[in-house]
Amino acid sequence: MEKVGLVLEGGGMRGIYTCGVLDYFMENEIYFKYIIGVSAGICNAVSYASRQRGRSEKVILDYIDDKRYLSFRNLIRDKSLFGMEFIFNEIPNRYVPFDYDTFNNEEFEFIIGTTDCTTGKPVYFNKEDMRDGLDALRASASLPLVSPIVSYKGYDLLDGGVSDSIPIKKSIADGNERNIIVLTRNLEYRKKPSKLMKFLKYRYKDYPKLVEAMINRYKVYNETLDFIEQLEKEGKALVIRPSKEVKVGRYEKDRNRLMELFKNGYADANDLSNKIEEFIK
Repeated sequence: MEKVGLVLEGGGMRGIYTCGVLDYFMENEIYFKYIIGVSAGICNAVSYASRQRGRSEKVILDYIDDKRYLSFRNLIRDKSLFGMEFIFNEIPNRYVPFDYDTFNNEEFEFIIGTTDCTTGKPVYFNKEDMRDGLDALRASASLPLVSPIVSYKGYDLLDGGVSDSIPIKKSIADGNERNIIVLTRNLEYRKKPSKLMKFLKYRYKDYPKLVEAMINRYKVYNETLDFIEQLEKEGKALVIRPSKEVKVGRYEKDRNRLMELFKNGYADANDLSNKIEEFIK
């Protein structure tokens, strides 16, 4: 499967749609040599890359009601709505073990998108950066306003979705002529300007380039969607996106809604099985 990239959008808890898609891939032994994503997308992809079918949705569904995973208590105590230490240390190393050996020994590129708060530009990390822990993943999933800035390898970092929500151009630049792209929004979705700009400017007054990236995020996101549509027309991209209305919010805790979106991801991948098989040949 050379020169075919797998590109994964984030979206907080909407990322469970991606879990469904990736579970279908694992069930059918579909593994890509190049995986890139941001935020929830790349976080869910680690279980796919380590070939642990069912692990990512287990983490979400088994712990969604656990205050250590997602709660205002975390925000008050640790300044993070998501319990980052719990998610990126205790869960993979104690409760739902992550298979580091398989992840490290399989041959593939694994690209983690983050945002440099100083420049407002994307910074990408790779598989080698995960040998010392999951800090790069943590940075990619650190959502503005509800997560603290992560200092890692000389950078101050936040959510990769701020600067490169759907890293398709990075995948192309890395040599992938064709790409399968997993989105977590419906076909008609377009991003609107943030209503929190005054607060963002105050909160990140020491990072004017980050604020600029946040202001322009909706434009870049919508332009990327237009670019993806053009790639589809040219036969250079195959997009998997929710076929049913997405009712899951970024911080969703409703287990039934989460499970419904997971099943939608699996079903959509299954429905596209013939196109996927043809595309990756």
